[in-house]
Amino acid sequence: MLDATALRAQLHETAERLRTTRGFELDVAAIESLEAERKAVQTRTQELQNLRNTRSKAIGQAKARGEDVAALMAEVAGIGDELKAGEARLAAIQDQLAAIALVVPNLPDASVPVGPDEAANVEIRRWGQPPAFDFTPRDHVDLGARNGWLDGDAAARISGARFTVLRGDLARLHRALAQFMLELHVREHGYLEVNVPLLVLPETMQGTGQLPKFEEDLFATQTGETRRYLIPTSEVPLTNLVRERIVEDTELPLRMTAHSMCFRAEAGAYGRDVRGMIRQHQFEKVELVSIARPDQSDAEHERMTRCAEVVLERLGLPYRRVLLSTGDMGFAAQKTYDLEVWLPSQGGYREISSCSNCGAFQARRMQARWRNPATGKPEPVHTLNGSGVAVGRALIAVMENYQREDGSIAIPEALRPWFDRDAIG
Repeated sequence: MLDATALRAQLHETAERLRTTRGFELDVAAIESLEAERKAVQTRTQELQNLRNTRSKAIGQAKARGEDVAALMAEVAGIGDELKAGEARLAAIQDQLAAIALVVPNLPDASVPVGPDEAANVEIRRWGQPPAFDFTPRDHVDLGARNGWLDGDAAARISGARFTVLRGDLARLHRALAQFMLELHVREHGYLEVNVPLLVLPETMQGTGQLPKFEEDLFATQTGETRRYLIPTSEVPLTNLVRERIVEDTELPLRMTAHSMCFRAEAGAYGRDVRGMIRQHQFEKVELVSIARPDQSDAEHERMTRCAEVVLERLGLPYRRVLLSTGDMGFAAQKTYDLEVWLPSQGGYREISSCSNCGAFQARRMQARWRNPATGKPEPVHTLNGSGVAVGRALIAVMENYQREDGSIAIPEALRPWFDRDAIG
């Protein structure tokens, strides 16, 4: 969430920035009304506490003199009732202010282009040349159907739409991609491999910003009175590992990676994105998360994005880096780079990784802090996350970019350790 100062002392300036950059209308009137009531109730509560202390002292003095204290005790009891009601109202007001703050998006970094949607995104650079085929390239669905490798019909009978069954060499290629990414990030890029839970509690989702705003995009379970959510990305459990912790300066930057299943309802997906494996309810991803000092996070963002780019370069997949506009960024991000891989069947680039610097936004929600050695005091850390990369989309990109006219698929050099031949199919 935003710094409390931004929603109090700088309320109007913050509201204007949110409106012009994010298209988000902050309810200024509601916040001002609640803040005015909060101050009044808080002042009255302090007055009552002082009055109760004074009257309690007077009761003791009166008792020492042998005087009747019934009236004073009745007054103190009345003060206690009013004080209790005031404290309850103060807690309710603070809950209302917190509820407002939890649905306010992060403020964009000054370097982010302002615009309402992806049309305002800025291409930073491209790598690699799209392959030139002397035949009409097929999409991954047709390539996968050739040997029964990719079976959406079977998955639909088992689980419904937007699930896929992979078989044989294609399942093996999918597994090899995940292994390759993990080995690269752990051995060469220095990330700590972590195996994370796939089910998390509501407060965990709230910490990284999925709740309360995006509940409709999540899958949930209920066991008795306990509600848990299937993770949409391992960013959620990885980042929450520092929730309610004070991390020492010597631990930072803390870099973690995980390969996990991811689950998303994808409520708004339609059209070409629901064909094949482009947009699924269940998919796999190798995630990168960094916990950093504020003065490290910009450099860490560039480093993380570069780690994801290396995956695509080692696989020989043409891609481009794009700086997202304010209207295209995620809720918790203050700056995001997307990596988009070339898909021959679509004649264009499609997202395969998003790398975001969230600043202190998630840390405030999680109470995740570091101890600043200069002051000795705890301060919010900065959190960053990125796909390193989406395994299913990498599989699609390899299938389409490495396809041959006969429908077979060449194996990229980086994946040869997991195969005993140079092609499948």
